[in-house]
Amino acid sequence: MDKTPHPSKVHFTALPLASLDGVSGIVQPEAPTHSVTLESPAVLLVTDFSISRPHTLPTSSSVDQALETMKQAGVRLLMLINPEGRFTGVVNARELIGGRRVTLAMQQHQIGRDEVTAEMIQTPRSELHALSYSRVSHASVGDLVETLKSSGDQHVLVTEPDGQSGERIRGMISASDISRALSVDLNHPPEARTFASICKVIRGYDL
Repeated sequence: MDKTPHPSKVHFTALPLASLDGVSGIVQPEAPTHSVTLESPAVLLVTDFSISRPHTLPTSSSVDQALETMKQAGVRLLMLINPEGRFTGVVNARELIGGRRVTLAMQQHQIGRDEVTAEMIQTPRSELHALSYSRVSHASVGDLVETLKSSGDQHVLVTEPDGQSGERIRGMISASDISRALSVDLNHPPEARTFASICKVIRGYDL
């Protein structure tokens, strides 16, 4: 028999509030106690979308809206979603700022910059690379560098089964995140952002 009280008979109590006299500190996240090396687990460098919400954008958004979204979120890549809610590709900051794709879209469609949409300049899903989460979970950071050094990708997606005989995007691996984690100065040498150049900086020679 259901003994849940009727909502009208449930009583709530106001909690006693305290002043902030004598309170001056703010809790901060603890710094990682371990340093990341080429031998570290690769999953440490996965931006896991089950923990961190992905930054997405409708395909119909203008390039200026995409750029503003990036600025607000502090990211350099957005996942594009079509009206049916399906992932279609990505757009990166490099293409939004000085990239040729915006100019080509303007010429091809005979439109102004304010009419160029994210879909017109996206890197489509068919041109992106991915690694399965199960494989990444058994790999090292060095394996990521070794695997991706030849492609020069700035971002690599991580996939997992969606439970319906398909795949879904679980997360993302960023070359710049690897650079920061391995304490590589991105400005020395300049643009040390691809996996190949990261390896060269760390080991002092090409692999």
